[in-house]
Amino acid sequence: MKFLDEAKIFLKSGDGGNGCMSMRREKYVEFGGPDGGDGGRGGDIVFEAVNSLNTLIDFRYRQHFKAPRGEGGKGKNMTGAAGKPLVIKVPVGTQVLDEDKETVLLDLTEEGQRVVYLTGGDGGFGNARFKSSTNQAPRRADPGWPGQELWVWLRLKLIADAGLVGLPNAGKSTFLSVVSRAKPKIADYPFTTLHPNLGVVTVGEADFVVADIPGLIEGAHEGAGLGDRFLGHVERCGVLLHLIDGTQEDVVGAYRTIRTELTAYGGALADKVEVVGLNKIDALTPEERAEKQAALQAASGAEVLLLSGASREGVDEVLARLLQHIEAARAAEAGEEITAAGYQP
Repeated sequence: MKFLDEAKIFLKSGDGGNGCMSMRREKYVEFGGPDGGDGGRGGDIVFEAVNSLNTLIDFRYRQHFKAPRGEGGKGKNMTGAAGKPLVIKVPVGTQVLDEDKETVLLDLTEEGQRVVYLTGGDGGFGNARFKSSTNQAPRRADPGWPGQELWVWLRLKLIADAGLVGLPNAGKSTFLSVVSRAKPKIADYPFTTLHPNLGVVTVGEADFVVADIPGLIEGAHEGAGLGDRFLGHVERCGVLLHLIDGTQEDVVGAYRTIRTELTAYGGALADKVEVVGLNKIDALTPEERAEKQAALQAASGAEVLLLSGASREGVDEVLARLLQHIEAARAAEAGEEITAAGYQP
């Protein structure tokens, strides 16, 4: 299945049905007169987040979504049937943006979340609504109110607990394939990964989701390489794993390049908890490991973990560190939810 994380679609809720103009004249039936019913309400546009989808590819082949209009009113004071709501199913993590692609109108972050986004138009009044003591035979019936319509952008931000960042060929895809059952494309040339990949990692009895995004290069925030458009998929992560290729000469420069791009992107990515890993240590001598680890620790001001995705050396220690930060983030989020609910210990 092709991965697509952005799509532009047109939405229109249903128009209301027209009111009915009807007069009741039946033999042997007293109290005749106006009996035109109201029109039915137009259908709503509803967004629903589901776990069975992980891409917006369906919206490439269908861009227009129009809810059915309400039926017109009928005689005998019968109101027209309301239009059925049009439910648009999207992956969990989908945002609905205004046409400017900046204003977030809706954020669907939980499975089963269902939001009525556009309401249908009201039905028009039938002539029975206008009868009075001074107007006993009204000939007026109103048309239904039009529904709402607009163009919006859908943007998918994958829901993951940990995100992998680094330069191309830093070993991110290999790491993901080793720690999970994900099967990303792996090759010895840059930009092998062209779209984000997700993998479920099991550490003991705990599970968490890791997202691998295409590699960044210097100037990605200005559109260099694949740009930084995929960084949105790690915005929701609790921790970032910054992998650095230990076989390159300037590991400090590689680290600073990615940090610069995270800062330029914004979205508080530069402020997220970061685990720094010196990868591919199976190709380094003990002296080279110690030298490059010390240089990275001096540049980052944090502990640098040694690992090799190919030989699995140090992988368990990295996963344990990621899980530690993820559990802390989950506990903090749970505490915020309890506070927001007004819980008093």
